[in-house]
Amino acid sequence: MRIQKTSALAGLLGCLFLYSGLTRAAENAPPAIAQVVDATIPPLMKTHDIPGMAIAVVANGRTYFFNYGLASKQSRQPVTSDTLFELGSISKTFTGILGGYALSQGKLSLSDTAGSRLPALQGRAIGQATLLQLATYTAGGLPLQFPDAVNSGQQAIGYFQAFRPAFPAGERRLYSNPSIGLFGYLAAQSLGQPFEEAMEKTLLPKLGLGSTYVRVPASQMERYAWGYARDGKPVRVRAGALDSEAYGIKSSAADMAKYMAANWGDVRLRQALDASHAAYYRTGDLEQGLGWEGYRYPVSLQRLLAGNANEMAFQPQLVSWLTPARPAKQAVLLNKTGSTNGFGAYVALVPSRKIAVVMLANRNYPNAARVTAAYRILAVLDSAELS
Repeated sequence: MRIQKTSALAGLLGCLFLYSGLTRAAENAPPAIAQVVDATIPPLMKTHDIPGMAIAVVANGRTYFFNYGLASKQSRQPVTSDTLFELGSISKTFTGILGGYALSQGKLSLSDTAGSRLPALQGRAIGQATLLQLATYTAGGLPLQFPDAVNSGQQAIGYFQAFRPAFPAGERRLYSNPSIGLFGYLAAQSLGQPFEEAMEKTLLPKLGLGSTYVRVPASQMERYAWGYARDGKPVRVRAGALDSEAYGIKSSAADMAKYMAANWGDVRLRQALDASHAAYYRTGDLEQGLGWEGYRYPVSLQRLLAGNANEMAFQPQLVSWLTPARPAKQAVLLNKTGSTNGFGAYVALVPSRKIAVVMLANRNYPNAARVTAAYRILAVLDSAELS
């Protein structure tokens, strides 16, 4: 038993299916898994007014799916394991692996500077930042989002050209869509492809993901859930500068379960996956990879919540670089949250134990609630009580 079980679980068992309109699958799941998921997810949905959730649980070489509620309140379409959800910033983990793939192909080095990869940035402050600093949000204080006036790739280049660092590159972590967005753009460029093409025609097929998209094709739109904003109105993510690289991927619970398993078993992409999993620096208990955020395992709920707190997303954090980077061969928990205006997602996996949880929802709700729910489920997955 690596994660301490919460004593609140027993009290939650009486709360099954309180949320109206719930459906549920995975009747073949071991009783311990079925009980913890059913005791955790319906109360979470009720508390945060979440219309629908798709859950995937990976353990003992098998995957179990639990589907609750509605993909669309208007059409009353139920959630299934094939429903497409917006992943938000979980997209960054795919971007990190794409960068790792370019690295494995000899197309770039993480020590390359942005200016050496993009002539328009030569002689500019941001041009001195390395690809590793861009990928790990340490390029000098790039903000969480582009200003509202920046809506195109050309406007993004102009923004980067004018950027003035708030602190020395490599000193502090400030979580940033423009930062990893530029990294993803340059990684795809090194492969001779636009990012969308590099992702959909190169990386996603290599990962075996046939229902994961940057741009959902017209033939699959009926599977695309509607997200729900704070005012309850249906909403989907809007296009923006470097959006695909930072928060633009959509996927299903079925494909995300395959993605989880690929992270500990895909021999073809092993070098790329290892590069994305590696710990490049530490800030608090969080160890930063390429997109992925890791913790030495076992990890307490308190430490996992601290690493996913708002302070980590909105405030600069001093970093302690690991030189060389620590390979992801030891016991670690990798996780990532993702949000758009109408969706909230969370994934957590322990590659050494081959266990994972995927939680996809069509409402943005607090990260602490996601982490706590997943932690309860992981506690059971990592126990010896599944037979």
